[in-house]
Amino acid sequence: MKTELSIEFFPPQTPEGVEKLRVVREKLAVLKPEFFSVTFGAGGSTRERTFSVIKEIAAEGHNAAPHLSCVGSTRANVREILREYQGAGIRRIVALRGDLPSGMAEAGEFRYANELVEFIRTETGDHFHLEVAAYPEWHPQARFPRDDLAAFARKAKAGANSAITQYFYNADAYFHFVNEVRALGVDIPIVPGIMPIVSFSKLARFSDACGAELPRWMRRKFEGLGDDAEAIRAFGLDIVTELCDRLLTGGAPGLHFYTMNQSTLTLEVCRRLSLN
Repeated sequence: MKTELSIEFFPPQTPEGVEKLRVVREKLAVLKPEFFSVTFGAGGSTRERTFSVIKEIAAEGHNAAPHLSCVGSTRANVREILREYQGAGIRRIVALRGDLPSGMAEAGEFRYANELVEFIRTETGDHFHLEVAAYPEWHPQARFPRDDLAAFARKAKAGANSAITQYFYNADAYFHFVNEVRALGVDIPIVPGIMPIVSFSKLARFSDACGAELPRWMRRKFEGLGDDAEAIRAFGLDIVTELCDRLLTGGAPGLHFYTMNQSTLTLEVCRRLSLN
């Protein structure tokens, strides 16, 4: 059975970035992904750029899935965005709470992602396949694991079709999370998010900020490699390939790659796994 892959981009800020992403997308299209997703900046700050990339992806004949975050949004502007996407023939949305932009004090008319999911279902029925976020190592703002599990269950029961996880490097965390939500009666597919390792120093900073755990043994090994870019790349590829293999062997329904608008590492991991 074919492993379902999906691939995530962010909307470029420059014409050069837009052109580079077109090349990256063409290379990654050989994987025949289920969809390409495009992120949505805090408070809707990239709305027009997100929509532009999404329309390009759809015009190229691929399934496109825009992210839509509700923090800082009103029902009126979310309704307008939904109409834009319906008009463009988009059938899938990644529905998120999102982060408050710097300096913004008010969350807007939605507080949590389950409220956004409910609103989309009320406005558009079953038009959209709705993806939501999952956090195998718990959301950094959750006080207790049970709170995070309950929040995820609310999103699923509000009408989500499937979920994509925050990236992680501990397969046990993913399997434990899946078992926990299954015990709550949540049966939607939960696809692990995969972050290929380009630069360990950047990954460490990003992980510390977003609450993704980097195992101590992994940190120490990367630190021991110093500035040896080729050794870092090789070790990172080994880690991510082994992680993906374990996830798929253990029953994960697919893989979602956070590409950072690059193609080389994702293509190499998939080649090693015989997925292309």
